[in-house]
Amino acid sequence: MNKSVYSIVLADDVVEAIDEMAYSLGTSRSNLINQILAERVSLMTPEMRMKDIFDRIEKLLAPKPHTVAQSGGAAIMIKSPLKFKYRPTVNYSVELYRSFSGEVGRLKISLRTQSAALINMVKGFFALWIGLEGKYLSKLFEGVPWSGGDASYTRAFFSPNGAALSDEQIAQAIGGYINLLDECIRLYFDGADNKEQASAEIEKRLKAYLQKGVIIL
Repeated sequence: MNKSVYSIVLADDVVEAIDEMAYSLGTSRSNLINQILAERVSLMTPEMRMKDIFDRIEKLLAPKPHTVAQSGGAAIMIKSPLKFKYRPTVNYSVELYRSFSGEVGRLKISLRTQSAALINMVKGFFALWIGLEGKYLSKLFEGVPWSGGDASYTRAFFSPNGAALSDEQIAQAIGGYINLLDECIRLYFDGADNKEQASAEIEKRLKAYLQKGVIIL
């Protein structure tokens, strides 16, 4: 949906109220006015689709020990406590793009820590995970869609065939991937004393997930 600049005349009191509402929602004046007008004329904007997708993802993650918070824009934050010394939290930040086909968004995983032991565990897990994705998804990607290192990693989300997807399809795919990734991180940490066994179980779960048929990777 393209955007253009328009000049409109508004009462000062209206602008003040809009600004207060936009601030409380974490968005801009222009975006809020655009959303209000779109709702008035029953038009679905990309931002409205993002909100719907995030609502669906939040419901999918609700049974898990997650804390979910939506921003006023195109992102959602999921916090998941990890069983480790000092009880660190894994942060999953999902950002969606205005185009819902091809590259649909990205996932950022991060832990705020200065613990060398925790950083080494995180690096060990992602070395394993990225290697497994490279092994099983190499036919779909030129290289693995990961970047980062230490305690922060980012992964792009793609629709392999470039087709437009429904809100439910996108939510199910992204929510399912986060659930899988979070489960495997926990497995890796819980199996720290037997990493070979934990690694084998993680590979088994990834293979089972992919064999179900995945519309977003």
